[in-house]
Amino acid sequence: MKKMIITGLLVLGISPVNSVAQKPKVLLNEADFLDRVTACWLGKNIGGTLGMPFEGKQEPQEVSFYVNLKPGEPAPNDDLDLQLLWLKAMEEHGGRVDARILGEYWTKYVIVDWNEYGVGIRNMKLGLLPPLSGHYDNAKWRTSNGAWIRSEIWACLAPGCPGLAARLAREDACVDHGAAEGTLAEIFTAAVESAAFIERDRDKLLAIGLAMIPQSSGLARAIRAAIDAKKAGRDWKAARREVIKASEETGWFQAPRGVGFTIIGWLYGDGDFGKSISIATNCGDDTDCQPATLGAILGILNGTKGIPEKWSRPIGRGIKTVAIGGFTPPADIDELARRTVAMTKKVLSIENAPVGLTDGPADLKEAASLELGDPETGRQINSLSPYVIVWNEPDVTVEVDYAGEPEIQLGKPRLLRVTLRNPGELTTAFSLRLEGCPESWKISGLPEDPVEVARRSQEAFDVALDAGSVENKPYRLSLEIGGAAEPMAIPITLIGRRSGP
Repeated sequence: MKKMIITGLLVLGISPVNSVAQKPKVLLNEADFLDRVTACWLGKNIGGTLGMPFEGKQEPQEVSFYVNLKPGEPAPNDDLDLQLLWLKAMEEHGGRVDARILGEYWTKYVIVDWNEYGVGIRNMKLGLLPPLSGHYDNAKWRTSNGAWIRSEIWACLAPGCPGLAARLAREDACVDHGAAEGTLAEIFTAAVESAAFIERDRDKLLAIGLAMIPQSSGLARAIRAAIDAKKAGRDWKAARREVIKASEETGWFQAPRGVGFTIIGWLYGDGDFGKSISIATNCGDDTDCQPATLGAILGILNGTKGIPEKWSRPIGRGIKTVAIGGFTPPADIDELARRTVAMTKKVLSIENAPVGLTDGPADLKEAASLELGDPETGRQINSLSPYVIVWNEPDVTVEVDYAGEPEIQLGKPRLLRVTLRNPGELTTAFSLRLEGCPESWKISGLPEDPVEVARRSQEAFDVALDAGSVENKPYRLSLEIGGAAEPMAIPITLIGRRSGP
């Protein structure tokens, strides 16, 4: 049945381009910002190099400096690799990406198939777009660590704008984690890191991050366990035990425990860079990710002057990759930082952000008005369904809601909701056609004639698929959309499930 809804445009993921520019409320000095971005990437490399030799060890460690170091080189680390790819995507798409675009870059340039990475790639190759690519058939890994370890790029592109950083982080994380603890973890770290460009107080930063995620989540429980242990005067090993207890539901090598261990390093490091990343490593588990993320946070907070030469000199400024291929990444940390800052300027302008960069002195007088803790944005982000795929074009946004697992069975009509959103100022007529269905399948609900969608409004259709026969295999369909500036072919895949033997 056709349903028409005349409402304001609801945008999922990143926000639309604002038509009226506003003067930034807060200004960051560009030279200082560049230094802090440089320190972010340097801290990331340092922490990853420190912890890499101990990755996967569940018992507490006794690490205080690098081991197995190749002089002058950091350890290769996927924590940084994927962020180099996301910067490339942002540069090539003018500072605006979404989950679909990131998924395209993923399948083209990620050369490893580890855990959730492999599930996401497999699903995308089946024709399941994000966030379905990260959610479907991924119960084991969608709560894991692959997303929150790559949040710094969004924080650096949205400094002082944790809501924007969190929205971008969700578009990233859902590619291989759908809507689960793994995605919540990247939303949390991106918000904390973004706010750290404005707010220096650790406890306030943790509160900002927690405001972005459901308080009932396993992630929030693990983080609060670390905080509560510190407040109770327990040592870091006792805090570690509390985090393990709070994260029993998801367990080892998963996001709640990994983020909790990272926070322990921050809480018990006493502001000392080396002590902090060492404790994050000594908690065990995902020992490259934990100190790498903490090293990046401390870099943002304190700049390069806060990273002792003892830690920076042995690994140099180079970048070693392991998980990406097919393009030339930045040659070193300094190039990466310069390109990041150049893209930050573009993103802040496109998003009409309340924070800007200046050659003059920083101006933080109105920083309190930014409302860095933003639970309403967190609720909006976390309400996004893992079963809704979104295809954004300048003159139309198409949503396909699978309303559940992307499967089809014999004798059970399968409903899809297709929504057309017109962001423009003119009424536009769109044609819709579903291609690729077997001859035995019946389709109802799609309009036969072009549908006019008024300016800044939407129309939705419930499409029913009745399968006359089903085999245990993927059925690759294509939703053809005409009337936009460019014809669109949106892949829709349904996995056949025979109900009988």
